Amino acid sequence: MDSSQSAALGGNGRSGGNGSVNFQTNDTSVPAGADASMQELNQVSNSIQKTLGLIHQLYLTVSTFNAAFQMPLLERINGLVEELDNMVKLAEKCNIHVPMEVVNLIDDGKNPDEFTKDVINNCIAKNQITKGKTDGLKNLRKQLLGELEQNFPDEVETYRETRAAAAAELKRMAQAQNVLSNGDARVKSEH
Repeated sequence: MDSSQSAALGGNGRSGGNGSVNFQTNDTSVPAGADASMQELNQVSNSIQKTLGLIHQLYLTVSTFNAAFQMPLLERINGLVEELDNMVKLAEKCNIHVPMEVVNLIDDGKNPDEFTKDVINNCIAKNQITKGKTDGLKNLRKQLLGELEQNFPDEVETYRETRAAAAAELKRMAQAQNVLSNGDARVKSEH
């Protein structure tokens, strides 16, 4: 293996003669304290790197193939199959979901960041629409209360008193039940 082939592999292994590379993957290279899912993800990443190296080895063997290289070729194919099987087993342990839209963008040769950008822009647009509807309803409520107050001042005053009393009662109940005003239960942090 010459230096250009070694550089093409990114220095992930050492030369084993005839284009073979012996990988030294350390599946336990995750820093202490990292959770198991991160370690599993690193194992899948290492397996992907090893598979890419094996594919490169196959390319070198096939591109310089002659009858004498038949056994090394078969051994490399078997090694690739074993590593792909290992990769599938490791990947089953990882709980990562990639949207099909991202996979399709990558297949089309596009940047997956475009998907993220589009999702964020769609969320912003929907948020603006919702905010517009909310603001419109608030303005309608304010306008209706203003007109009702002109025509029915006593009823509007009763409505406001009732509404204030109901809000105070809800607040009191929430404090008594140790529930946040948005309905979520308050959780005491343990230190």
